[in-house]
Amino acid sequence: MSTPKVVVVMGVAGTGKTTIGPLLAARLDVPYAEGDDFHPPANIAKMSAGTPLTDEDRWPWLDAIGSWAHGRAALGGVVSCSALKRSYRDRLRAEAPGVVFVHLAGDRSLIEDRMSHRQGHFMPTALLDSQFATLQPLQEDEAGVVVDVSGSPEEITARAAKALAELP
Repeated sequence: MSTPKVVVVMGVAGTGKTTIGPLLAARLDVPYAEGDDFHPPANIAKMSAGTPLTDEDRWPWLDAIGSWAHGRAALGGVVSCSALKRSYRDRLRAEAPGVVFVHLAGDRSLIEDRMSHRQGHFMPTALLDSQFATLQPLQEDEAGVVVDVSGSPEEITARAAKALAELP
């Protein structure tokens, strides 16, 4: 039996990280951690006010997620984290070298529609453009898969699990 992977479910706001992450964790029989819970209060206040975070804002957040992933290295786990830039993923890998990324990707209009219908989330749709502008898709040398977000959460989760199982 192989060692369980630590999976980072990534993508712009509204792709379903918080929905797919727990479903994928349940399917893989590993714990789930909500990436937003690792944000310091100042970051949440900025995003709630519609202000995009700077890289300096993100470093402690990424380090906290990386530390969690490092602690789960031999046990497996799933954590949500936008991880939009290569430098952010590199920072996560520096702390937890074996992490694998599931990039939830989809059409901007679909994602905006989903964001406009969700309740109780601090990320306003106004920040979606900045998220897409920041996004640097996974590169060939990065361990991970891209999963389309069309369809039901169960369909997306099934695609993600299948793609992960096919990774070398």
